[in-house]
Amino acid sequence: MASSTLTSKSFLDSSRIDTASLSSAHLRKLSFSSVQISSRSRLPKKLQINAAGSTFGNNFRVTTFGESHGGGVGCIIDGCPPRIPLSESDMQFDLDRRRPGQSRITTPRKETDTCKISSGVSEGQTTGTPIHVFVPNTDQRGFDYNEMSVAYRPSHADATYDMKYGVRSVQGGGRSSARETIGRVAAGAVAKKILKLYAGTEILAYVSQVHKVVLPEGVVNHDSLSLDQIESNIVRCPDPEYAEKMIAAIDAVRVKGDSVGGVVTCIVRNAPRGLGSPVFDKLEAELAKAAMSLPATKGFEFGSGFSGTFLSGSEHNDEFYTDEHGRIRTRTNRSGGIQGGISNGEIINLRIAFKPTSTIGRKQHTVTRDKKEIELIARGRHDPCVVPRAVPMVEAMVALVLMDQLMAQFSQSYLFPINPDLQEPLTMPRLEAANASV
Repeated sequence: MASSTLTSKSFLDSSRIDTASLSSAHLRKLSFSSVQISSRSRLPKKLQINAAGSTFGNNFRVTTFGESHGGGVGCIIDGCPPRIPLSESDMQFDLDRRRPGQSRITTPRKETDTCKISSGVSEGQTTGTPIHVFVPNTDQRGFDYNEMSVAYRPSHADATYDMKYGVRSVQGGGRSSARETIGRVAAGAVAKKILKLYAGTEILAYVSQVHKVVLPEGVVNHDSLSLDQIESNIVRCPDPEYAEKMIAAIDAVRVKGDSVGGVVTCIVRNAPRGLGSPVFDKLEAELAKAAMSLPATKGFEFGSGFSGTFLSGSEHNDEFYTDEHGRIRTRTNRSGGIQGGISNGEIINLRIAFKPTSTIGRKQHTVTRDKKEIELIARGRHDPCVVPRAVPMVEAMVALVLMDQLMAQFSQSYLFPINPDLQEPLTMPRLEAANASV
């Protein structure tokens, strides 16, 4: 039960009245054009539930929905700026990179993952209202999960979903399935397009490790890395020699019904300066949360990461200089493009570790829902290594963070004239011209 008071500045000379002492007749006589009603809940704030974990972002907000073996999956994008040229084809490219069945080293499930926009876009432009994107499921095989309806797959979310909710969607793992990421990738494609139009920002991810095959540092030139290099092979490693080794490593476990993990590296070129906020909302903290919300993630590092702990301060510090255009730059980039939680304009680089796929075709010990110990051979169609398809997922989550932070930066720090001696202007492009070049 909430308690309330009435506050009136002009009618009651700023006095406060306890509404409990007023009759309904008295209340009707008050001039509500000059009365403000405030309400205070007696429920402790820490006990109030604000979200259920399916929405990401504050300014550019994305809610994903759907389950692996339900009718379909998708997302709702809220807060997208209006008048941005947008169609299904802008999303479909990245969805095709994410979809199953694209090569022998991915799950054999066959889905076209064809998306449909049903709101928020009119005559090829965003309207500023929520954008609804839907992708139907067309190749469900629920009977593959009969045994898993009573037994928990080791290291999967089956047991913890039961512990939390007391019920779960058995077929395909429900919301814990990587199929949930379709909504993220669709929304991320929108964010990537806006960032490209706005600041020329490029977000590129690639596979840098599969099991024990590790791409040596420095082999990939982050200044010149291109999407064509990444997409030149089925494992999405830009170096052909190491790509073949990674594919062989996946093939070796695939034929045995086993799985392996790996690492995805992501870089951001031309990130606007000033993104991120001090203390709790540092840019690297937001990126870490976004990346670690992806299925199967087990580790995150950016810049020098854990290897930076082996250096001294004099070895690790990025010294400043002024380039030929008069811009402040750093000679090295061990900070990973972020200092003090705020982007400095250098290339942002981060790495995300993915565990081996939990569902494998080998006999394992487990327990049933009624706590009986049994042996289980999991059925279904699953990736022997998730990292090739995780590449567009990582790009999407990084894009969603940067888009959200860009809108926050514009609303806070660029609402009034900037300090031109210290800040760079954020100049909106002419959308007609920008669209012609994308």
